[in-house]
Amino acid sequence: MASYCDYCNSHPEDRFNRVYHDTQYGFPLEDDDLLFERFVLEINQAGLSWTTILKKAENFHRAYHGFKIAKVASYGEKDRARLLADAGIIRNKLKVNAAIVNAQRILALKKEYGSFKGWLDANHPLSLEEWAKLFKKTFVFTGGEIVREFLLSTGYLPGAHDADCPVYACIVLLNPAWSNGSRP
Repeated sequence: MASYCDYCNSHPEDRFNRVYHDTQYGFPLEDDDLLFERFVLEINQAGLSWTTILKKAENFHRAYHGFKIAKVASYGEKDRARLLADAGIIRNKLKVNAAIVNAQRILALKKEYGSFKGWLDANHPLSLEEWAKLFKKTFVFTGGEIVREFLLSTGYLPGAHDADCPVYACIVLLNPAWSNGSRP
């Protein structure tokens, strides 16, 4: 299977993936709302192409009020109905529900760990299998591939970029969690 770097290099016409590859994928995130956004987007990608999600990313950002965790956690039935009627996002009842429930669970984690990032850092490093079990215990709609891509894309697991990819060198300079196993 070709790497994401190989895909982007062999598909120069795919600007959505190129921009994401070059500016977001694998870069460590510090902000909880950005981590939550990535988590929700990864959940919504399940069963679909990542390109579909990238094309709808701005719509997701608008529909979920900038992925403000406290705001999404407060969503009720009116918001669920609004999201399920929004053709600009993925209108899947389980995925919409997962965003809301997971926002509520992140708020609970914040009470103990100070932040979503604090929870991730407190559990780092884990193997992918251990991470998948922890996410399954803590959140809803989280399979192994969702967890893997979320952790790769946010700098908690290595492998987002090939070692000879120029972006890899940029990410290493940012000291992602995987680079030394001792971050934060």
